[in-house]
Amino acid sequence: MLDVLELSGVFTFALTGALVGVRKDLDVLGILVLALVTGLGGGIVRDLLIGHVPPHALEDWPLPATATAAAVVVYFLHGPVQRLGRSILLLDSIGLSVFCVSGTVAAAHAGLSVGAATALGAVTAVGGGVIRDVLTAEVPLIFRGELYALPALLGALVSAVVEEADGPAPLYLLAAALCLVWRLLAVRRGWSAPSAWRRRAW
Repeated sequence: MLDVLELSGVFTFALTGALVGVRKDLDVLGILVLALVTGLGGGIVRDLLIGHVPPHALEDWPLPATATAAAVVVYFLHGPVQRLGRSILLLDSIGLSVFCVSGTVAAAHAGLSVGAATALGAVTAVGGGVIRDVLTAEVPLIFRGELYALPALLGALVSAVVEEADGPAPLYLLAAALCLVWRLLAVRRGWSAPSAWRRRAW
């Protein structure tokens, strides 16, 4: 089930990356690159930081194949895909929740502390999107007030604590659910992360 959810997350993240490529009027190579880095980038960064070389995404062919399939779908059907906005948002949020948990567990299994595993779990969840935004000369989404990284950090922290305490498997589902619910509520209610307080000029 975790493998199925991970592939679903890669596919959804890759869809969002490819759609950005379409909006930026990139060619087929640009769309493919954005799909790959968005779907796989966070996991690759995590694996490099924990010393897992080559990264899991480069050893396990279904992962890049799934991201490539998403790029192909968007290249030929970007109109209908864009009209599935709410469905893609839901799947993206599920992917965020799955990756923050799986990334944390992978980091914890490499012997990292709770804090470090939490950080790398969040990196796994949001890293691909950050790389995508940098490549397209955008301020990364997580720095624009979107409550995206903070829910991932919460899910990762709970996962790291559960892993440290050798807790039961259902608690990992709780960690993912906390991330998912916070993210969806933030989207629905328009919540955003606070920006710097500025004193009004007199």
